[in-house]
Amino acid sequence: MPIARVALPVAADTTFDYWAPEGLGIASGSVVRVRLGPRKLSGVVLDVVGDTEVAREKLQTIDAVLPIALVPRDVLDMVRFVADYYQEPIGMAAALAVPPLVVRRGVRRKGAAALRPMVQEAVVVDVVPIASVEHAGIPPAGISNAVVLNAEQVNAIAAITGTPGGFAPSVLFGVTGSGKTDVYLAAAASMIRAGGQVLFLVPEINLTPQLEHRVRAALPGVAIVLLHSGLSNGERFDHWQAAASGEARLVVGTRLAVFVPLPALALIVVDEEHDSSYKQQENVRYHARDVAVWRAHRRSVPIVLGSATPSLESWLHAREGRYHRLNLTRRADPRAQMPQLRFADNRPARALEGIGEALRAALALRLARGEQSLVFVNRRGFSPSLLCASCGWEAECPRCSARLTVHRDPAAMRCHHCGHGQPLPAACPTCGNVDLLPMGYGTQRLERVLADAFPAARIARIDRDSTRAKGAFAAMRDAMAANELDILIGTQMLAKGHDFPRLTLVGVLGADNALYSADFRATERLAALLMQVAGRAGRAGLAGEVIIQTDFAEHPVYAAIQAHDYERLAEGLLEERKLALLPPYAHVALLAAEAHHRGDVDEFLRAAHAAGMTLTQRKGAEVDIFSPVKALLARRAGFERGQIVVQSIRRAALQQFLPAWRAAIDSQPGRRVRWALDVDPAGFA
Repeated sequence: MPIARVALPVAADTTFDYWAPEGLGIASGSVVRVRLGPRKLSGVVLDVVGDTEVAREKLQTIDAVLPIALVPRDVLDMVRFVADYYQEPIGMAAALAVPPLVVRRGVRRKGAAALRPMVQEAVVVDVVPIASVEHAGIPPAGISNAVVLNAEQVNAIAAITGTPGGFAPSVLFGVTGSGKTDVYLAAAASMIRAGGQVLFLVPEINLTPQLEHRVRAALPGVAIVLLHSGLSNGERFDHWQAAASGEARLVVGTRLAVFVPLPALALIVVDEEHDSSYKQQENVRYHARDVAVWRAHRRSVPIVLGSATPSLESWLHAREGRYHRLNLTRRADPRAQMPQLRFADNRPARALEGIGEALRAALALRLARGEQSLVFVNRRGFSPSLLCASCGWEAECPRCSARLTVHRDPAAMRCHHCGHGQPLPAACPTCGNVDLLPMGYGTQRLERVLADAFPAARIARIDRDSTRAKGAFAAMRDAMAANELDILIGTQMLAKGHDFPRLTLVGVLGADNALYSADFRATERLAALLMQVAGRAGRAGLAGEVIIQTDFAEHPVYAAIQAHDYERLAEGLLEERKLALLPPYAHVALLAAEAHHRGDVDEFLRAAHAAGMTLTQRKGAEVDIFSPVKALLARRAGFERGQIVVQSIRRAALQQFLPAWRAAIDSQPGRRVRWALDVDPAGFA
């Protein structure tokens, strides 16, 4: 009887062998139901072999094959790559490649039985040449894209589609409003017309509804599905099946969509490729952009990485010729110009609770003209902290090394790291003083201030608190489009991908906070965020203006933003990174550990550091291991946190070192510490 090697969603660095009854039709890529001790789990068959090192009397038999499409060979290869490169358990990586209903609860769909212990009824999916696919979902009349394109856009489309059937990575570097989406859709139309499928990745769920509307308008009749965590499990299952069967020609999704089977894949698009949302921060810590590049290379298809502020990694690849750089230097609407940007004092004498006179006057002018404004502050809540004016006490989270944020409606204090909440105190718990001061400004406080200053204005606040209800974000977007709002107050949820033709003013508060960060990526992220949010202004025929309140108007980041010169800023940041041997000139992994007691964390990290030093001395590895330190957020949710950074100027050297180090760490006794390796971390938080 054949033996199936099954990857199960457990924290084990191995597959599990099971008897594979021939009547079930089990093959590589089958999704099966098995027993592991007392548990029943679903997993993915990676291989079917004829022998095993496990004693045959200990082998169990696969219980059932789930009736879904086989996971194809190229996706199985991608699973192996993710597990190896990111140092993650193979079964956890494999779980990303199948719908959530399969992994967690078995298939429950349209009244069908959860499991069918019989011959598999799944659709067999594999990588096939584009020309051999039937053109499912394509209307006889072809594809319509009525948008008028300028010469730069036409050249970009030709470069993307000009080499079908080969790996061709491109960085589409376009200023905000330059029509990058129109380029994506025209390139997608060309590939779909030729019989291919297209994967279109976006960083956040909130971008998908607006994008879906644009996509359906540009590609009428094309079978399109969405894949993101906001869908129900049943919807995700159906959409996954449509993609895996070849029925769906275009898949629009967030980072999890990079794993969806696509038998006729012809093009991958990664929009806002710089965005840190593409990096999974827990469980399997993969970076969807980088996995997408690997997949495009494996499948020999072009990939487009688009951004107004490309990541320094992609920028360096383009500079050194590994990626082809495509430029969109002007806005797509010929009437639109880049917004004028000016700076205002961050602590003006006549400030209205943080809003300076210049910004206040600009808001009043837009209201008089019937135009729309955006006030951006990247802090939700009413105030970032609560201070006693008498003794200096500050409200701190009892579970995290962080301040509690003051909220209104309802009034409470909340931790934005662990979710802890408690009532607002009537008096200082230390000295009894009743004069407690909310310090700083969040979206709720600005909403109240602006409502008092402009009582006739129609104001909406957009942050994670105000958009929890399903459809809330879409309702705001519709209200803006219908000119039913005058002022938006929001966080980075509003910074990218949204097109409001009557929005002519962007005011930015609190940007200087990022300049104090210890994270080496903070400056790059600030530049990207400000350029993106500034790009919301003046995208049509109305002139745009951006006012940034700052104490450091001469800072290079602000100078580059004012000149709309990201290239100058990127080159300067790369020089800094090169001198400091930081990414992208070095490759980094982070060992993060946490436990209830600081001593346990320190002891664990000391042992891990010693094991790593022993390995480097024994093997002469070209890896630098830094001493253990506390995490930037030293305590979170009751856990003490620490970390070790390891780096190498050679990616291969780091990859050779990590498995041995991981094995040495795993063999340490006395496991009271939770730990994880994060390869290519988004930051050192």
